[in-house]
Amino acid sequence: MSRNGRNPRTARCAAATPGRGQDRREEQVFLTGILTSRADFEAAKPWRLTDAADFDSYLLDTAVLLADARCAFGVVQARMFHPGDFTDFCLLHRLDPAEPSARDRYLVNPPLQTQLLPYKGEELSGDFIPRLVRARESGLTMRHVDLLLDGGLFGPEEEVGPRVRQAYQQGAELFRRMLVGAGCGMFRFRCTVEAPGGLLEAEARILHWEDGVVRLNDEDLDLVCAVLCAGLALELPGAALLAGSQGSAGACGEYRQVAWAWQSTGCGYAPAAVHLGDIEARPGFGLGTVC
Repeated sequence: MSRNGRNPRTARCAAATPGRGQDRREEQVFLTGILTSRADFEAAKPWRLTDAADFDSYLLDTAVLLADARCAFGVVQARMFHPGDFTDFCLLHRLDPAEPSARDRYLVNPPLQTQLLPYKGEELSGDFIPRLVRARESGLTMRHVDLLLDGGLFGPEEEVGPRVRQAYQQGAELFRRMLVGAGCGMFRFRCTVEAPGGLLEAEARILHWEDGVVRLNDEDLDLVCAVLCAGLALELPGAALLAGSQGSAGACGEYRQVAWAWQSTGCGYAPAAVHLGDIEARPGFGLGTVC
């Protein structure tokens, strides 16, 4: 329960029917939408999603709700509750935004499932809320990619055409080679593809340890592979950039700032000088030389 005795009304629980021998708790899923800014909290006030007096109280209530959900359910998921998206959804489906059923339908809307993140006890005001915001933006990009690929991104595996499957594997392999070639360090990866309907963009922050372990958020990895896949499958021009601090404490604390880039005309990525966002990068290493 929340501090004021009522749970924020953006929550929805869905329990699957367990089969014989299955643990019921492990089969249960808790899903909630979270307002991620003071402006969104104020915009949502007319719908009475919560009884919290202000945004800070709302975050405290939501943290309690999520903590209780982790004790009671096998899976806890969250997504950004975006007032603009919710308004558009209600207009499209002729729903009253003040009705709880409208919020439930919005949260479980299949096209928005790419915006879901698992909640594992993170501090809301730390990294989790920014990840929710990025997950919404990434989800919109993923839907754009899926439309460009005629449903090839989210369709059943048996329905994915060989061109899309091959392009996805090629994009994932190119990304892997960029990370392996860079070595250990802390990096920021960005890629763009000039696609019909607007620019596709993906970004990921990466920790590459000395032992070869790579740390990055799953949703960032999915988005990077999807954008690279779209560019390769449809032979669209694009660029990729890897910048950051190369080195490790194990190398006597030696670090150096690097910024490498690659460019594609649609068939593959080759080293090229690129100015992307706020970073100007020199041509990267040859990806064919990386195992």
